[in-house]
Amino acid sequence: MKMVQRLCLFFTLLCLSAATLQAQYSIYEPINIDEVEYSFIDFGTMWTFDDIPSDYFMNTYGYVPTEEWLEDARLSALQFGGGCSAAFVSEDGLIMTNHHCGRGALPGIQKDGEDLLKDGFYASTPEEERKINGLFVDQLIAIEDITAQVISAMEAGKNNNEKIDLRDSVMAAIVADRNEETGLNCKVITLYNGGKYSLYTYKRYNDIRLVMAPDFQIAATGWDWDNFTYPRYELDFAFYRAYDEKGKPVKSDNYFKWSEKGAEEGEPIFVIGRPGNTDRLYSCGQLEYFRDYTYPIMLTMLNELYQVYYELFKKHPERESELLNRLLGTGNGRKSYAGRLMGLKDDYLMAKKRDFEKQLIQKVKSDPELNSKYGHLWDSIGSVLNELKSIARERYSYSTWMLRGFDYMNTARKLIEYAEQMKLPEEERNIDYKEDHIEETRKSIAKENIDEELQKLLTRAHANILTKVLGSDNELVKKVYNGKSGDEAVEYAWSNSRILTKENIEGLLNSGPDEILNTDDPFINFILYTRDKMSAVTPIQEEAENTLSVLNQELGRVIFETYGNKISPDATSSLRISDGVIKGYEYNGTIAPGKVTYYGLWDRYNSFDKSTYPWGLHERWKIPPEQLDLSVPIGFASTNDIVGGNSGSSVINRNQEIVGLVHDGNLESLAGTFAYLTENNRTVATDSWGLMEALKYIYKTDRLVKELQNGKLVR
Repeated sequence: MKMVQRLCLFFTLLCLSAATLQAQYSIYEPINIDEVEYSFIDFGTMWTFDDIPSDYFMNTYGYVPTEEWLEDARLSALQFGGGCSAAFVSEDGLIMTNHHCGRGALPGIQKDGEDLLKDGFYASTPEEERKINGLFVDQLIAIEDITAQVISAMEAGKNNNEKIDLRDSVMAAIVADRNEETGLNCKVITLYNGGKYSLYTYKRYNDIRLVMAPDFQIAATGWDWDNFTYPRYELDFAFYRAYDEKGKPVKSDNYFKWSEKGAEEGEPIFVIGRPGNTDRLYSCGQLEYFRDYTYPIMLTMLNELYQVYYELFKKHPERESELLNRLLGTGNGRKSYAGRLMGLKDDYLMAKKRDFEKQLIQKVKSDPELNSKYGHLWDSIGSVLNELKSIARERYSYSTWMLRGFDYMNTARKLIEYAEQMKLPEEERNIDYKEDHIEETRKSIAKENIDEELQKLLTRAHANILTKVLGSDNELVKKVYNGKSGDEAVEYAWSNSRILTKENIEGLLNSGPDEILNTDDPFINFILYTRDKMSAVTPIQEEAENTLSVLNQELGRVIFETYGNKISPDATSSLRISDGVIKGYEYNGTIAPGKVTYYGLWDRYNSFDKSTYPWGLHERWKIPPEQLDLSVPIGFASTNDIVGGNSGSSVINRNQEIVGLVHDGNLESLAGTFAYLTENNRTVATDSWGLMEALKYIYKTDRLVKELQNGKLVR
């Protein structure tokens, strides 16, 4: 019996190690890493609208989208605010995007007695649609290649710093001239890390009003636990409307129609949206730098910050609305970095990257002209990365930008500035420190109503970050927290700080500048120590990053010159079209289906004892209505290539009918920042059929349903 148990344990461990090695590959197909080869598809399918690879589309689907089809799709799509995707879905300016793209604005437009985040919103008449101040959408009107202008300007630079300055200057000048000429909003889009530059011209709509938003619970079912996972059972959607200068709904000839029953598995579908950022064209050396430095440090920071908000959230259910966005925003970043780090540690993914780099270097070295221009790249990139490695831990640790709301650090910074200003003659001080303003400035430093509970948690997080990144023996860790972490660090900082209360701060202000600068307060010590260190590190960092930017541009240029549009350009927060099909995949030793149904929503709810966090249901959802067929698909996974920024993208079929609404990808898709692997990188989307059923039978939004079905307002 013991022998059988040992054999079972051995094979379990063997399978687990294989799963780790081949995180992007079937666990049932052992592979030899040395034999792994790259494919063009590893660079994804985020095609720009002005450079569709016709051969690829013909070979894959048997047809190529026409220029008219592409133009209509481009003009139907929108950039939503500063970060998400969206689209017109009726000729009367109706816009569809994700709930999570606009949920932060909901508290600002609610009336007394309303909780729009919790309960949702629906305007049953046009007059009830609520304007959201500051929200805008952009429509891409035109694309122009300006590569020659930008590169020509850069070539006049004598060094890398000058080249970057000249690049930025010429791009700013082009944008300013075109904005003035057209009266529109223009932006330079960098492609292939600078191998190509395009000028994108946008029409902006500034009057955006909310039409319908569901309850938070259905829009984020599973909360941060289900974020970036699949199977998933949520309806992450919202509808808005664009109005013109006369206060009338915008009339648009370009919009996506609604598909009654969605798409079938295997049918070609297209995601139209603006993916944020990928790093697929970078060298292996840079990916290894991300793996060993950038991502572990950022993940440490985000994990500590997540623990702060999770602890507050669990302890204070009465503050749910206040804390929810902080918790989910931090949780989203934490899981995103964790997934990308998993990808960088995946031997299969990295083997593909190394094979591509090896083949590219061979092509460069075998061509005298290419070799003279680009042969130095990889050694030069390695040299710069070594310089960045020498300062990486310090430059991340010396900043407190991630710990927004860390009042004691902000107070320490203000006290130091006050002390240094007060040591200057009156005429040399900044205006806030002159005699007429000094009392007001002092009052702003000595704040009341500091949230002590939050500050203690942020202090603990800060101490843990410093200790994990720099080590407990580090001089700074000893100086600020006596080499301690956790609650011991908080106790030490609290026992030795002179800025914890308004009275303490006022006492320091009254004691004079020298007393402030020489006090042994941990928070003041941190600011003084890191400020001096950063002044030495920052020039090194800026010089290295400028050099790296120029080298990466050269790398992108040689890739573009060698392979053209056989390789998709990295995502750069610009509109793209990505092709794919609905398709399941292997995960955790089982199979994820291509589509999931409403049955799963109530299964999750009941399986977790109907608790509110995190798979709870709003009252309107707890008992499914008789008219709702639970076998209708609520969501699907597809092979379309997306990344952060695609949230709110429409998924359309060949007829430009909406079959789904993207809300994110699965956990495996996070490695797509560096390579798109077809085995299990999936887009996760709400199904159009399931969404329409919810609008009909749960929310009873008759006016909205008719508009979607008819493609226009129905009076």
